[in-house]
Formats: sequence, structure tokens, C-alpha cells
Amino acid sequence: MGGKSIGANLVVDNVYKNFGEKQVLNGINFEIKAGQFLAIVGRSGCGKSTLLRLLAGLETPSTGEALLDGSSIDSIREDTRMLFQEARLLPWKHTVENVQIGMKSRNYEQALASLAQVGLSDHVHEWPSVLSGGQRQRVSLARALVSSPRLLLLDEPLGALDALTRIEMQNLIENLWLEQQFTTVLVTHDVDEAVALADRVILIEKGQIAFDVNITLARPRERNNDFIYFEKLILDRILQRGKHEQKDEVYAI
Repeated sequence: MGGKSIGANLVVDNVYKNFGEKQVLNGINFEIKAGQFLAIVGRSGCGKSTLLRLLAGLETPSTGEALLDGSSIDSIREDTRMLFQEARLLPWKHTVENVQIGMKSRNYEQALASLAQVGLSDHVHEWPSVLSGGQRQRVSLARALVSSPRLLLLDEPLGALDALTRIEMQNLIENLWLEQQFTTVLVTHDVDEAVALADRVILIEKGQIAFDVNITLARPRERNNDFIYFEKLILDRILQRGKHEQKDEVYAI
């Protein structure tokens, strides 16, 4: 990426998370270097969204800890922002006002500049209800980035978008990440999206890291044979595990 990264170094140290008697995370260990883009994939219920909420300070580990630049993540932090599948805009506030919510100063010019970064300079005074799904997510992204976070967490933020809008948003997120150099963690069901965006992909199965691969593709990425190689590598690992689980269920019956 060039230059000094403003991203934060992230360490997840032997993290377990239980909800009552249900164990959701089971000894998670990994480190993300400052400015790296990590994608976390896995089947529904594997624990990936719970892990993201721990990194956001919305949950705390049952045991172990997550550290941002050496400081334990035990609450919501000013240098961390999170995007969800829903844009979560306030319907009674204009676009620019929704962006201003993302910073303490509520600086109007700064909010305008953030909207310009995501291509919405012509929509600053519109209500969320008149925006498309992709535009609403752009507002949400502008709100997240207006405060220059060092860690950006993405929880399936493009899952509800149509295919073309999704690719446009992927390109936007990648370009802003390259420009601003924040550390990024993306949770997604879409392996194609993970390979398109991430430096590294982690697969979680039953609360544990089952697979960890570096995506050694040049940027901007093309969906060529090398891209397909990584996509198939990850998909085969997910599907292989799924077949084993189905067999186990048959034997249990």
C-alpha cells in the first residue's frame, strides 16, 4: 500500500465465548498486521459474527482476550467502526446528518467530504427513504470512515445488494482501504467476495479456525484462473467439511 499505515495491529489470543451452556468460539488465535485486510468465512452459526462483535467491543470473551495495539478490547472504541448488512440510517435525518453522527465534532464540511469519497456529493440533503440500497450502504460507509478509524469491521455489509451494486461497493471499499490504510475485517458468506477483497482468508468451523490462507493476487484483482484457484481452494474446504458433517448425522441416526 505504501506509506505508513494508520491501521491498528490486532491480536486474538485464545478466545472462547459461551452463551449459557452453548460454546460459540472455541480457542481462536490469530494476528492481523496493521493495514491488513482479513476476511472470515464459514457456514451460518459457525461463530464468525460473534467474533466480529468481540472485536467491536460489543461482546466480551468468556476467556482469552482480543488486543488492539496491545490494549484489551473490552468496550466500544473510538478508533473502531462497524458496518452491518442493514445501513441503519436514521430516517428522520438527511444523508449528511446521518454521516455527522459518526463524529464527535459533527463537522459539516468533514461530513460532506466523506460523502464525496463514496460518490454521494449530489445526495447530501436527501432522506434515506429515497436512496437505493447501495446508496444507503455508501452513506453508512461514509459515516464509518468520517472519523478516520484504525479498524473497520464489516458484517456482511453487501449481502442484501444486487450483483452489480455489490461489485461496485467491493471496488469502493477496496479503493478507500488502499487510500486510507485502515485495518479491515470482513465477515462474509461469499467466498468470491472474500478472495476479491482480502489479503488473507480464515475459515471458521464450529468455533475454531479450520483454514487460513494468504491471497497472493495482485491488485486490482481480475477473476482469472488464479482467482478461481483460491476460490475453489476455500470452497472445497468448506464443502468437504459439510459432507463429513452430513455423514456424522447419518451415522448418529
